[in-house]
Amino acid sequence: MNFSQTMVALWTLVLKEIKRFTRIWPQTLLPPSITMAMYFIIFGNLIGSRIGDMDGFSYMDFIVPGLIMMSVITNSYSNVASSFFSNKFQRSIEEMMVSPMPNWVILAGFILGGMARGLGVGLIVTVVSLFFTRLTMEHPLLTILVVVLTSALFSIGGFINALLANKFDDISIVPTFILTPLTYLGGVFYSISMLPEFWQGVSMLNPILYMVNVFRYGFLGVSDIPVGWALTAIFAFIVALFLIALAMLERGKGIRS
Repeated sequence: MNFSQTMVALWTLVLKEIKRFTRIWPQTLLPPSITMAMYFIIFGNLIGSRIGDMDGFSYMDFIVPGLIMMSVITNSYSNVASSFFSNKFQRSIEEMMVSPMPNWVILAGFILGGMARGLGVGLIVTVVSLFFTRLTMEHPLLTILVVVLTSALFSIGGFINALLANKFDDISIVPTFILTPLTYLGGVFYSISMLPEFWQGVSMLNPILYMVNVFRYGFLGVSDIPVGWALTAIFAFIVALFLIALAMLERGKGIRS
């Protein structure tokens, strides 16, 4: 395939993925916005009024960036995991594998589709948050960069999950037992400066902590960890997981029996 044909194949795959989740938007786009609105009401308004300020900001302002990031992470991951596994289960992925389309195009297409859903849900949650607080953005370019990188990272993670899954139940294991705990312990609802020194060190092993803090820094200008260090870690995770996912796809891991 030449360059123009490769781009047509990539765009076609991305468009298919976007149409897939927009066609069933009451199941893919609406529930996250309702869930986040409940977080804003319960944690931001009701509990937040009793907690007071956090790092010099109202509790609502403090948690909004973390909640936006949480919605981006979960939706980017789940979109690719469910979509690719469905293609694998229906054997339609085999048609892509035997086509002239390069494997990196297949991988990139699903990743970009997951990013589209993750970023779309993130935008919806951001709009919903405006009903509860007034958002300011101290570093807009950094904010956009980190949310795009985070969406890409967890889209790749969802792809790997789908490759390794043998049945539909396997798709929910990682989000339930790994992704959700890491997200809640990633500084979404609190500053790690509140933790004892030992647990601060343990928290530094959580990759989501870096993403949430850089994203919060983009909005509020405060972070518990050095921003440059966090961005380097995110880039490293993306490169490593992309290469792993591509190598697994090349070998037909979870596809060829």
